[in-house]
Amino acid sequence: MPEATVGEYMVRNVHTVSPDMTVEQVRQEIINSNFHGFPITEKGYLLGFVTAKELLRHIDKPNAKIRTVMKRGTLCAIPSMSTDDATRILFRYGLRNLPVVDDDKKLVGIISNIDIVRSQIEKSRPGKVMSVKNFLEQQNSIRLKVVNKEIPVDEIIPTQKEVYMDELIGRQYELKRGLNEPLIVVDRREGYLLVDGHHRIMAAKKLGMKEFKAIVLVPNDYDTKIGLEKTAERWGLHTLDDVKIIEGSKHPFMEITTMLLPSEEADGINQRLMDSVKDEEPAAPKRSRKKSS
Repeated sequence: MPEATVGEYMVRNVHTVSPDMTVEQVRQEIINSNFHGFPITEKGYLLGFVTAKELLRHIDKPNAKIRTVMKRGTLCAIPSMSTDDATRILFRYGLRNLPVVDDDKKLVGIISNIDIVRSQIEKSRPGKVMSVKNFLEQQNSIRLKVVNKEIPVDEIIPTQKEVYMDELIGRQYELKRGLNEPLIVVDRREGYLLVDGHHRIMAAKKLGMKEFKAIVLVPNDYDTKIGLEKTAERWGLHTLDDVKIIEGSKHPFMEITTMLLPSEEADGINQRLMDSVKDEEPAAPKRSRKKSS
């Protein structure tokens, strides 16, 4: 299997700043965006990369041109570099983003930590698909062919009764950032039976997406009703509108791996720590009083 490359996963439409912009102008650009820094380009050529941290060093010079305060050059990648090598650079130097340049050193894209995560998820997906495929074939005495394509959201048949609102919000954030992990579905005459990806597709539906990437398992026999299909019918699941969204309760995975610290609890912890510091302070020596004669 060929290695995934930076060119496959990089973002091509990159927000850049000019070296002739001032420190204050770039500061406002960062404040008004979702980014922590920008590539600095001139006539398409990459000159450097400015971060919020670097701007803080020059916050007392708001009218200074970026050209006069920026660091010359920056770490960068090329489209043919493997995502594994890009991961090493991001990790070793503690970077969020890595500009991508062509042979002429012109900026052609940018790859971020989220793009790397997406590449790793998609790399591990074939093993999961084959496990699902083999299981369904053995359980239902059918043969399945694997096809990759985009499918209509309104033709998806769920097999899960409920999803969690907190997880939906997280999935919406991922989708907006391009983390679009394919669904696993089985092709049926009435639509596509959803095997894996209920939170993903419900988040996509809430975002108004009409199509979604999917790995479609196409059976050699459409007349054989598989177990998941029977379950969906028993629960009255025909469209995504039949799935219940649970609010005020965390997804089980989030319940055991995350903790929300309310302000009153934080205040209580802070007070206990302050009290413990006072207890550890050495007592002031007592002054001896002279007895009056």
